[in-house]
Amino acid sequence: MNIRRAQEKDLDGMNRLLCQVLALHHEGRPDLFKKDTKKYTDEQLKELVRDDLRPIFVAVDDEEYVLGYVFCVLQQQMNDNILTDIRTLYIDDLCVDERCRGQHVGRKLYDYVLDFAKKQNCYNITLNVWACNDDALRFYEHCGLVPQKIGMECILTG
Repeated sequence: MNIRRAQEKDLDGMNRLLCQVLALHHEGRPDLFKKDTKKYTDEQLKELVRDDLRPIFVAVDDEEYVLGYVFCVLQQQMNDNILTDIRTLYIDDLCVDERCRGQHVGRKLYDYVLDFAKKQNCYNITLNVWACNDDALRFYEHCGLVPQKIGMECILTG
């Protein structure tokens, strides 16, 4: 397995995984997530692949089949009234092909991003996990992440 920056040739593999993520989220929260769509269009993915502030990394096998991905965003608050001037790597999305889960692909992707963030002089890595995704929550806890803040809701209809 090799981990590298995503390229346009990886779009089919990333799209396959984006559909898996959406299906999982739709199953957990059909009130919020549409069925049979994806987070990004192909044009948006092509732009993201070229964006150095929003790097995407893929884990691929010897045949360049995409086993997993991690979408990242480099963030920095400067001169904020209350926040310090830290640099953060935000993980927007991390997915491992459902056929490869349990083979440590996700952990290798996370470790790769952890090393990348250190080299970018980031103070921390942040991400959001949907409460309905127990497997992801356990995975991130196992990687050493702890809650930074908690989002809460009150559904007003139905």
